[in-house]
Parts: sequence; C-alpha cells; structure tokens
Amino acid sequence: MYFSRRNLDFLLHEVFQAADLTKYDYFNAHDKETFSMAIDSMTKVADNLMYPHFKDIDRNQPELKDGKVTVPASIKAYIKAMGDAGLIGTGFAFEFGGQQLPETVGSCLGFIAMAANNGMMYTGLTSGAAGLIASFGNDALKQKYVEKMLNGTWQGTMALTEPQAGSSLSDITTTAEPMPDGTYRLKGQKVFISAGDHDACDNIIHLMLGRIKGAPLGTKGISLFVVPKYRVADDGTFADNDVTSTGIYHKLGQRGVPAMHLTSGERDDCHGWIVGEPNKGLSYMFQMMNEARIGVGMTGAAVASAAYYASLQYAKERPQSRRLNEKNHLGSPQTTIINHPDVKRMLLMQKAVVEGSLSLLLECSRLSDLVRVTEGEEKEHNELLLEILTPVAKTYPTEAGMLAVSNGLQVLGGYGFTEDFPLEQLYRDIRITPIYEGTTGIQSQDLLGRKVTMKGGKAAQLLFHEVNKTIDEANTFDDLKPYTQLLQKELARLQDVTAHLMQFAMKGDIERFLMDATLYMEMFGLVTLSWQWLKQAEVAKRTLVTQNVEADDLTFYESKLHTMKYFFHYELPKTRGLAVRLKDTEVLTIVSEKEYVI
Repeated sequence: MYFSRRNLDFLLHEVFQAADLTKYDYFNAHDKETFSMAIDSMTKVADNLMYPHFKDIDRNQPELKDGKVTVPASIKAYIKAMGDAGLIGTGFAFEFGGQQLPETVGSCLGFIAMAANNGMMYTGLTSGAAGLIASFGNDALKQKYVEKMLNGTWQGTMALTEPQAGSSLSDITTTAEPMPDGTYRLKGQKVFISAGDHDACDNIIHLMLGRIKGAPLGTKGISLFVVPKYRVADDGTFADNDVTSTGIYHKLGQRGVPAMHLTSGERDDCHGWIVGEPNKGLSYMFQMMNEARIGVGMTGAAVASAAYYASLQYAKERPQSRRLNEKNHLGSPQTTIINHPDVKRMLLMQKAVVEGSLSLLLECSRLSDLVRVTEGEEKEHNELLLEILTPVAKTYPTEAGMLAVSNGLQVLGGYGFTEDFPLEQLYRDIRITPIYEGTTGIQSQDLLGRKVTMKGGKAAQLLFHEVNKTIDEANTFDDLKPYTQLLQKELARLQDVTAHLMQFAMKGDIERFLMDATLYMEMFGLVTLSWQWLKQAEVAKRTLVTQNVEADDLTFYESKLHTMKYFFHYELPKTRGLAVRLKDTEVLTIVSEKEYVI
C-alpha cells in the first residue's frame, strides 16, 4: 500500500466536493462516476506497471553511450499505457484528444503515480510541454505536436536552466537567429533537463527558452521555442535536429529519470519554431512552471505517502520490547513497536504531513479549475488565492515531506538504512523536490517579496478571509473550538510578523526584508496547513454528528480528528519560535563591511 484511496475520496468528494465543478460547461461531460473511473484507471497502471519496478529502475539507471540514452523497458511500457489510457491529457480540451477532467481530479492521478514510483516522472513533463503548445502555439504547431505528445509517442520537456545561469533565467545565453522561412537557428547549452533524452519514445520535444539576436537583456528579451530532437517532415520522415546529449547526471535519487546536459546548434543546424510572440517566452513558460510547482509539491506528498505506509506496515508487524509501564513483566510477549509512544509520534507526524499536504494541493487544484471557468471579480479572487498558495504548496509538502520520510526511516531503525526496505530509496528520491522548479529559498522570496505584497496585500487578505470562514464553520462544534482559537491566535501572530517585516520593504531595504524569507515561509506553511487540517476536521466532525457512521468509516473520521489534534499540538506551536527570530533585530547573514569567516 502506497496511498489511501479512502483518504483521496474523502478529500476529493467530501472536503472539496469536486462534483460541483461539473455544473460548469467545460466540465459538464463528467460526474462523480467518471472521476472514479479515471482514478481506477490510474491505479491500475500504477499497481501493474509502476510500483513493481520501484527498485529496479533505481538500480538500473539510464545510460548515455555513443550519444544515445537507454532506459529500462518498463518505462516504455508505462508511457505507452498512459498514452493508450488517455492519462497524459486528462485535463486537455476534447479538441486536442483530452478528457477535459478538472485539475482537481488530475492532481489525484499524479499523486497516485508518484506514490507508486516517482522514478517514472515522464508523462507529467510531456503534459506540461504540450499544454504550452496548446495554449500559445499556432495551429501548425498544435496539429504537429500535441496529439503525439498526449498519446505517448513523443516526450516533452522544459529546457530552461543553463550552466552559467542556474535559477537566474535573466542570464541565459542560448541564442536564436531568425531565418527567412520563419524558423530560428538555436545555439546554446541546457542542463538538468529531466527526461531530456531516452529511447522510450520516438521523439523528444523541448520547450526551450532562448534569446533572439538583438533582443533586450534580462527576462524581457526571452522567447520560447519548440525544439525537437528530430525534425519531422510532412511525409513523416525524421531528420537529426542538432540537439546533442552531451552528458547525463548521476543523481542521489529519482534515478529512473535521465537528467541531461544538452547542446544545441553545434553544427549550426538546430531548428526551432517560436511559440507565441517574441520576447514573451518567460511569461508563457510560467504557465508550465506554476503547474510544475504544484506537481513537485504533489510529488513530495506522494513520496512521503509511500514512506508513511511502508513504515506503518513495519510498525504494525515488528515486535520489540514491552510497553514502558510493563517493563517488569519480562516473561510476557513483546509488543509491536506501533504501541511505543515515540513511534506513534513519528507515524502521526507522517500522516499529518501527507494528508495535510494533499489537502493543500487539492485546494490549489480546485482554484486552478475555478480560474478556468469563472469570470470577473470571482475569477480575480481565485487567481489571487492560487498565486499566494502556489509557493506554499510547492514548499511545505517537499520540506516537511523530507522530514516525514526521515521519520519513516527512523521507525525502521537499522533496517530503514538498508536496501531491504524502500525507505532508503524514498529518502534519496524526495531530496530533489525542494530544489526542483525553484528552490525553497526562491519560493520563499516569491511568497514574501511578491505574493504577500501583490495588489496592496489583497491576496493575503483573501487568504486570511478564507481561513476565518473555516474557523467560523468549525466553531459550530464545541469540540473544535479550542482549535479554532489556536488557529486565530497563530493567524494573528503571522499577521503581526508580516507587518513587522513590511517596514523594511517600505524603507527600500529589500535585503533585510527578505533575509529570513525561508523562515517566514515555514511559519506561513504551518498556519496554512493548520487551516487545511481544521477544514478536514470540520467535515469529519459534521459527518460523525449528522450520520450514523459505523465500523471502518467511524475509525476513519475519528482518525482525522486525532491527526488534526496532533498537528495543532505538535506542529503549529513551532510558529512561536519562528516569530521570535523573524522579529529579532540581530542581523547575522547580510554581507557587511566587516565580514566574518564562515
């Protein structure tokens, strides 16, 4: 077991009421039954073609030999199955061969896939790249690429990062020279390109950032291009497009996905086709990057889910010692370690992180769906909420997810450090997630420096209003009132810290303003996750009060309340120490005239 279908259904249908989306025209071909069918289809692929290969794709890494990258055969089978089942293009419009499923459902499918085997992270990249072509490409590009990408014949990538630029995209140097036929000749290098080359698909389609010769410096001069590994003629014949696999990175984790160093235009024969208008490439790419940030957050939650259920099973089966109050009864049988308080704490921490993170990610997915189908002020509100929550949804599940997986490994003790159990691999795999698609530091500066301040703080005000709405709903139950009061108190603390930091922004001291943005993100994330847990607890309590709940369902809802209490008593109090540091006047990390050796 690597995820809970019961919890997924609870969040999807009881907390976020996904079926309500079908009242909008874009989603009206669906209902609760079709949502379940999609989840069943993904689970079947995950169970049969992904989870069984979890270990072998880690131990049989992609190889680059003679300019070609080979991957295990299981990856090709998985990509084909995803394409055949229509699972790559679930959110695409019918006109592209998609299913027009809500992203709220699509995110669930991604969660299942990554919990089963996050080393098979191929089809999500293809979906994102195809989405850029579908959104901003001309008709010729759409007709040539989208269908083959969605049916799994061709792979898609996002080719952004360069050796000298890293996360600073304004410093990229890949050049694009316009040709008389309307195409461009590209020249440059890209690094860390996930699924950037392999033999499990017929062609690799790179969505590549470059700068047209003579374009402005900085981000305002960046354009977006379709750059295939092979050019495809009208008669279907392939021609090499001068995109060379220069190197392959050997990674700590997620070893099933080749991370490539690509060189374009060594022979001055790399053809690219511009997407949309010149110099607007970065704004287009942010569509995929924002989707990818939520996707990376989902990967963090999914890997943590797999670790949680592996360690939970071990804790239920592993006998060791006796309960602390029974130490004198050495002749009695040993108890399973799940009965030891410290092990129970570690398991509760994992459960709280996984289920809280998944709730936050589905909140963002639902907002994404509403942005698509609403208009006017309602649309603006949904956009602003999605904007402010996206960096948190990328960061909390990955940072807290790492700690959760570490706790899972700790539950197994020495066995967790061996290859006999999956925890050591999951521990390695999840480490990349706080780095992908903008590091935690970048996300934190985005949250505090941009999202909290955008439109005069309107996004933050809207979010705090949503938190207070949940508090009001939960206040109808006496058992939940202690927790609504705790959340109100910590929300006020967060607002106080925010106001304190804003004084530096108003003075123009941006370095001081953002100095501890990562700590601010941690505090913001804890409050946000407490909101999500209170939301789940309110639904669970209301169900227990109004319905005749029995057996497994009774256990499930009571477990929700118990885990919510854990989060409020163990995790939320961490905000207090963070607030002390964030309001501290001592500055220790900003470069000064008298610099100290570190």
